[in-house]
Amino acid sequence: MPTDPALTDTAPRASQESQGQRWVEFAQIDNVRDLGGLPVITGGVTRFGMVLRSSTLQQATAADLRKLLEPLGLRTVIDLRLPDEVEREGYGPVAGSGVRIANLPIRKSPQSSLAARDLVPDKTRVDLTDLYGQLLAGSGEHIVEAVRLIIDPERRSVLFHCAAGKDRTGVLAAVLLDAVGVEHEAIAHDYVLTNERMQRVRDRLDALPSYAGLPPANTGILAITADVMLRFLANLHADHGGAAAWLRANGLTAAELDRLRDTLVQPVE
Repeated sequence: MPTDPALTDTAPRASQESQGQRWVEFAQIDNVRDLGGLPVITGGVTRFGMVLRSSTLQQATAADLRKLLEPLGLRTVIDLRLPDEVEREGYGPVAGSGVRIANLPIRKSPQSSLAARDLVPDKTRVDLTDLYGQLLAGSGEHIVEAVRLIIDPERRSVLFHCAAGKDRTGVLAAVLLDAVGVEHEAIAHDYVLTNERMQRVRDRLDALPSYAGLPPANTGILAITADVMLRFLANLHADHGGAAAWLRANGLTAAELDRLRDTLVQPVE
């Protein structure tokens, strides 16, 4: 599926070579890319080899697992799925690999029932920007905890994922990238890249018990447009002063925020 034409003019900001390096190919994991190579407003780019974003991992093959462990050096998986998803779908071979798994659900409310069906009751009709705002509001503690895992050198490299690797994963990715000063157009472009894998992701998820009945790719909950992410980031800044301020308000210390920048940003040499 083609990339959103609204963002074609942003592609040169992160070179085509960099975009190619960001995708990590697997046999049975569809939507994995490195958060490295994205331009930072103050100069430099995000580092490769620190953090991966992904779709669900439970169908990984033995070869996929070997690639995650070496050469990617995976030590920690941050699972953003809800408990009922985890119970039904599990982790596949990752569970017995020695990788630390932290289940930190991204949800609309800490008091929610934590059932996947409650995340989006109608999968065919949803305001994604509004949904992302609700996920942000309901997940402060878990997002801060995810940041603390990412800045711990003993836990890297880190991979975070939900089901498709688009919505809950997209919210965490946006918070991380905005907090260290990545340009909004580059964050939106990263979000839209999932379009390239959405059909494969949709077909895989629709065959699993937790996600059966998904709409066609690029509709409803599976829609992906730059405008959704750009509006989410605009709201984040208008309502909270940006991701860095939001993280501080939710308990991240100034020193931890500095460590996040040091972890994710490669300065200009």
